[in-house]
Amino acid sequence: MTLEALFDRLWADYCAINPQAEAIAALLAERGETVRNDHIALRTFSDPRVDLDVVASGFTRLGYTAAGEYEFPVKKLFARHYEPPRAGLPKVFISQLLLEEFSAAFQDRIGGLLAQLPTNAPSRADFAAIGRPWTVSYAEYEALRAQSEYGAWMAAFGYRANHFTVDVGALKTFDTLGGLTSFLSDRGFAMNDAGGVIKGTPDQGLEQSSTLAAEVDVDFTDGTHAIGGCYYEFALRHHGFGAFIASSATRLFESTDRRTA
Repeated sequence: MTLEALFDRLWADYCAINPQAEAIAALLAERGETVRNDHIALRTFSDPRVDLDVVASGFTRLGYTAAGEYEFPVKKLFARHYEPPRAGLPKVFISQLLLEEFSAAFQDRIGGLLAQLPTNAPSRADFAAIGRPWTVSYAEYEALRAQSEYGAWMAAFGYRANHFTVDVGALKTFDTLGGLTSFLSDRGFAMNDAGGVIKGTPDQGLEQSSTLAAEVDVDFTDGTHAIGGCYYEFALRHHGFGAFIASSATRLFESTDRRTA
């Protein structure tokens, strides 16, 4: 599998869950823009069968190299980003939930999901795009969500792109991230305002914003329920900054959290 084929598959699956991405891409195309991706993000668990290194292997085998590492103590996450082997490809940001920091009951529930994983799945070149390789009940999803929104999301959606990210610096008709964000808000797209709609500053080298994940119907063993799926992110880099800002990413993770009225 080529990198282009893998990204095409990830994009098609992502759009099926998150149609707002195609809608936004179409709006930008109407303005004459060609959208370039800054990065994509993937999620996993720290279990050695499926940990960050396992998910990354589908990319590192094709030339991606490990770069910055990031810790998120409040979210109980660790992440690393990977640089592409050539221009025109996005960075890859992979995070993992640190299972050892959760209760025994939580770990047992995740263990029950991973026990269903086909033996050869982690070695597949397309492991990052296989979707949810287990069955799970809505009751189990809710039990996981009580301790970790991230863990519950993984239980419900499995292995796929959590978000794609527009490279705002490559756009021609927007000079600022604020301008793009206002453009989207005016057209009815709900934005993640946790910590402010725009996370980061030019002085920090990276500004980011994102939509809120739209709800999508998910089939559980005890019924179908609408839960937050994937979101679309927008990044504007400054001064050649190529890494990520942990404090900003912490709030962006919340784009898939359940919103309360």
